[in-house]
Amino acid sequence: MLTPITTSNPIRLSGETETASPKVAGTQAKLNEAKTQLNASIVQASIDVSISSKNQPLALLLKTAINDINDLLAPEFGENALQNAASQDNTPEGTAGRIVSLSTGFYESFKKQHVGEDETEVLKKFMDTVRSGFEQGFKEASDILHGMGVLNGDVASGIEQTRSLVQQGYADFEAAQSSRLASSAETQS
Repeated sequence: MLTPITTSNPIRLSGETETASPKVAGTQAKLNEAKTQLNASIVQASIDVSISSKNQPLALLLKTAINDINDLLAPEFGENALQNAASQDNTPEGTAGRIVSLSTGFYESFKKQHVGEDETEVLKKFMDTVRSGFEQGFKEASDILHGMGVLNGDVASGIEQTRSLVQQGYADFEAAQSSRLASSAETQS
């Protein structure tokens, strides 16, 4: 006895069309367009890689990763989110400024988690935490760049300059907070 084959998708004969809601059809069209663009990007990346890249597989990986990340970030950050982020000031000064301002921006939240503790000790704990996090991130980034064979010359001097600027920024922040604490203590005396 033959058992009938069942599928969740109906089999269509040549020339038959399936009607779908406009919303589903529009979504499918967008998906098809995105797949077409991704495929074109992959082909272009493959061509670029085969022509000029020293690390051929890595160049293809980078290109496809950037495209996929951009697709995922687009709803919240708009088209080409990674490229837009990369167009910011990536000098050692600009990068260090962002690192220092973003990390020290958490100081008030950190203090709220340590209410009742000596504020000088809280500041020390906070600075130890952000410095440790920065150094770990710096080491990981350096290792990646070294592994890619690009941690030399201007790249090496640029990241070392960034590191120095971040350390100086942290020292300045800590000094300003310590000064504020000292002034506050004098006022209360």
